Amino acid sequence: MFKHLELPGSPWRSLRQIQADFGATYFGNALIGFIFAATGPVAIILSVGSRGGLSPQELASWVFGVFFVNGWVTLFMSWRYATPLAFGWTIPGTVLVGPALQHLSFPQVMGAFYVTSVLILLLGLSGWVKRVMAVLPMPIVMGMVAGVFLRFGLDIVRALHSDVAIAAPMVAVFLLLSAHASWGKRLPPVIGALLVGAVAVGLSGRLDGSALGQLSLAQPLIQAPVWSWAAMLELVVPLTITVLVVQNGQGVAVLKNAGHEPPVNMIAVACGLGAAVSAVFGAVSTCLTGPTNGLLTSTGEKKRHYSGALVFGVLALMFGLMAPTFTNLMLACPKEFIMVLGGLAMLRVLQGAFVASFGAGKFSLGALVSLLVTVADLGLFNIGAAFWGLVAGFAVSWWMERGDFQKA
Repeated sequence: MFKHLELPGSPWRSLRQIQADFGATYFGNALIGFIFAATGPVAIILSVGSRGGLSPQELASWVFGVFFVNGWVTLFMSWRYATPLAFGWTIPGTVLVGPALQHLSFPQVMGAFYVTSVLILLLGLSGWVKRVMAVLPMPIVMGMVAGVFLRFGLDIVRALHSDVAIAAPMVAVFLLLSAHASWGKRLPPVIGALLVGAVAVGLSGRLDGSALGQLSLAQPLIQAPVWSWAAMLELVVPLTITVLVVQNGQGVAVLKNAGHEPPVNMIAVACGLGAAVSAVFGAVSTCLTGPTNGLLTSTGEKKRHYSGALVFGVLALMFGLMAPTFTNLMLACPKEFIMVLGGLAMLRVLQGAFVASFGAGKFSLGALVSLLVTVADLGLFNIGAAFWGLVAGFAVSWWMERGDFQKA
């Protein structure tokens, strides 16, 4: 009945094998991916929740859920499949929840989270998800990915303009280490940028000292959901589309572009299960992350990338347990430090997305339309621009590039 669910192609990796596959490069990728996940995306949760009237306890429980639960999902899936499979939470879905909290109670929104998790799980078990992914031409999908990731590259330029004292040393060290392969092997360029940036932040006196030395553990809050047709009609379908098509679509495309074969249907099943547990703590739905998986696969050997995902999973568990402490520390840094760090780490991924979109010559117009609609960032019917980028790109390519579909 479930033959379409992808089974692992190899036995569990032993701890000795994991240790042999581990290295500074993969730790660096995991650390940058973790810093990315623990800063800007967390700030989105805090912003959306605060505007929606959530209490500090509810916000802390939300942060605990998205890191602790998804950290376990990441560890299990990456270990079992020996593939970098980093799971997080849907950021566009988090933004969708903001307007809903203006007229719905948080327990009603939580009820929609539960129903969304069931729908995602059923679609994953049905095998429908992989069939849809197979139909979408990869250049069009990567056009959407390039549109989503483009802002990370632009953040480098913006940071150089707004705070050159912090941004310029980071960029300079990154370029220096990248230009000499032997230097880059000893010290990964992004880690070099991280260290120099930390020194620059310290010397500038821009680090908020009040965030240092504060140690507090998360105290997750469990509430009973309220079943509301209004909440389900407003949130369930957009959240499901966001997770399965937009977020998972990004993650799968990034992993395939790096040479991996992610188990698409099993990823959807894992998202459904993770979303159900996350909802217990009032957290938005689980998804396969695009940016973090892009960072995990940005450098190093393909067969060893999974070790970085395991480190990311451990860091996520730690962050979940100490969410208030780490959140205050990360947000105490100047925003330019995070902007440059994320942008430099995403450069190769962004380059690969553009090459995959336009390098082959097929579906190039559809890829361009997908990119433009995504960059415009104009949602419709409570569904984000990335989804409509895929729709517009596919439609234009189907109309204007029939020959490419026939060749495919």
